[in-house]
Amino acid sequence: MRAFVLLALAELLGMSLWFSATAVVADLRTEWHLGESAVSWLTLAVQIGFVAGTLTSAVANLPDVLSARHLFAVSAVLAAAVNVAFAYLAKGAPSATALRFATGFFLAGVYPPGMKIMATWFRRGRGMALGVLVGALTLGKASPYLLNAFAGAGWRGKLVLVAGLAVIGGLIVLFLVDDGPLTPARAPFDIHQVAAVFRNRGLRLANFGYFGHMWELYAMWTWAPAFVRASLATRGSSPSLAEVGSFLILGAGAAGCALGGILADRIGRTAVAGGAMAISAACCLAVGLVFGAPPLALFTVTLLWGATVVADSPQFSASVTELSDSRYIGTALTVQTCIGFLITALPIRLIPALADAIGWKYAFAVLAPGPLLGLAAMVRLRSLPEASRLAHGRR
Repeated sequence: MRAFVLLALAELLGMSLWFSATAVVADLRTEWHLGESAVSWLTLAVQIGFVAGTLTSAVANLPDVLSARHLFAVSAVLAAAVNVAFAYLAKGAPSATALRFATGFFLAGVYPPGMKIMATWFRRGRGMALGVLVGALTLGKASPYLLNAFAGAGWRGKLVLVAGLAVIGGLIVLFLVDDGPLTPARAPFDIHQVAAVFRNRGLRLANFGYFGHMWELYAMWTWAPAFVRASLATRGSSPSLAEVGSFLILGAGAAGCALGGILADRIGRTAVAGGAMAISAACCLAVGLVFGAPPLALFTVTLLWGATVVADSPQFSASVTELSDSRYIGTALTVQTCIGFLITALPIRLIPALADAIGWKYAFAVLAPGPLLGLAAMVRLRSLPEASRLAHGRR
């Protein structure tokens, strides 16, 4: 239990770096005179940097040939250092984009290794454990919005504060978290493990489900706050309500992940992941109907979306740990996240273009095919013999 709590806390603190610049984008837009394209690239750069980092990590089998704890700690500290550099060295869009790329690159050493460490502590209850871990990650990514609503420091001070939290997260894993009893021996380097992820039929379907989920997730996380701000502005609501609401919407995913993990261990991974994707796909289509509506209606739909859009994510990760070669779990998780985050780049760019062209009422509908395709992959996986390896036979 000690490792469980500490690792979840470390993940929350480390991943708080992800949206730190996006949360203060209003200040950056004013100071640097940024256009919409430059604003989009501040988020996209993190995604692309993360893809580059996970690709490097996967090809080199880093989470399996190195200590996952050491990799986590070093990566968190380096990502924090880059965030501080962003605060004091970035002078405009080009330098800011490059530094956000570097942040994403180093965060690739935080997320997948964190999942591997957690998996080594749980054989039963793994869905719940990874659900709490991804829930902590979700809160970490949402936390800059809460900081933005209440902190009195300027945007540079906020970024330094978030960097300090990430350093604490890395130190927690380095000094207070031990390797779990299921930790495999250090694996030899094997570049073929990258391709092995796609030769395994069950693992391939679990990844396809994850890829559909990722088409939706980061576009929603990136642009839901802008949607909420625009919607509340039509009613003259307080800007602080939009910031607190954005934190709650993204943060609702923490509850969704934890509840989804508990249910998945009891009724099955594919059932929970598929159900979450069905609801989130419906939210993609319904959220436009509450644009400009009273805050109660707006937050009812967006909070449900925030809870379900990520509730399936830890079950895809848990499935990877159960369907892949146990010696190379870290590599399999890293390949999954690498491709998934690469997919996010297009919808992140697409949503603001659609919002400009057809309005916020209809822009998010383009995300619905992702979770629907992921749902189809889960239905197929559920029908296969390989699914008996999930959650000790709970498909």
